Amino acid sequence: MEIAPRYDGPPVIDVEADPRAPFLRQHRRLRALFEGLTDDDWRTPSRCEGWTARDVASHLATVDGFWLASIDAGRKGEPSRFLVGFDPKATPAMLVEAGRSKAPAETLADVVAAGEALCAAVEDMTDDDLDTIAEAPPGHVPIRALLHHALWDSWVHERDVCLPLGRIPDVEPDEVLACLSYVAGLSPAFAVMAGTGKQDALVLDVTEPRATLVVDTDAEKVRVRHGAAPAGALLLAGTGVDLVERLSLRTEALGDDIPSDRRWLLGGLAEAFS
Repeated sequence: MEIAPRYDGPPVIDVEADPRAPFLRQHRRLRALFEGLTDDDWRTPSRCEGWTARDVASHLATVDGFWLASIDAGRKGEPSRFLVGFDPKATPAMLVEAGRSKAPAETLADVVAAGEALCAAVEDMTDDDLDTIAEAPPGHVPIRALLHHALWDSWVHERDVCLPLGRIPDVEPDEVLACLSYVAGLSPAFAVMAGTGKQDALVLDVTEPRATLVVDTDAEKVRVRHGAAPAGALLLAGTGVDLVERLSLRTEALGDDIPSDRRWLLGGLAEAFS
């Protein structure tokens, strides 16, 4: 379904951590993965329905190009509004289909070039740039949140390619926590964007790496932080990788044991991809 990015008013989501170091490490690792794939690897189905490893690479080349354009526009003080009418399920599929006419070597060149350009921009960022407003699927958000979204998307797609090939991706604690912080806030952010958000809290009791993440929500925004769990918060527990996979709709669904009046905290992403 089409999402409704918020371009006016306060950013709908923010996270407190600086994601630059885990972002750069993961992006470079993924680029090395793609450079090492054989022809058979490129044709292997990924975890994304209907997509091969090559299709995932094509998608990430397009996405990295978008992130770079969004960052450049934000740093110029003119944040873009490209995502009006964006459908997170249909639009990427259409772009991947269009890219299937390219030879695998062209796809590899595209994803490497886009990733290198984006990493160069991230390396060039100052601390102040992280607070600069730019465009991501939730609308106009701080670049810090944009980079969290980009890291989460790339990290999950790395696993989408690696696991069917029988490879276990590296698990870096700061990458896992950054991805979990963002995806845990993204579902309620979609509800806030739709006007159905309310005051509540979700707590993630992460056993590996050990951490407690808190998602504070109200009708206007979602904030993700480290800290003590507020009384009465909805609690989810598990390893960081397991929680990211579940919240990213890659493994078992969440919700059967969640009170009906609190399922909105977890169902926004699934609804956006319906």
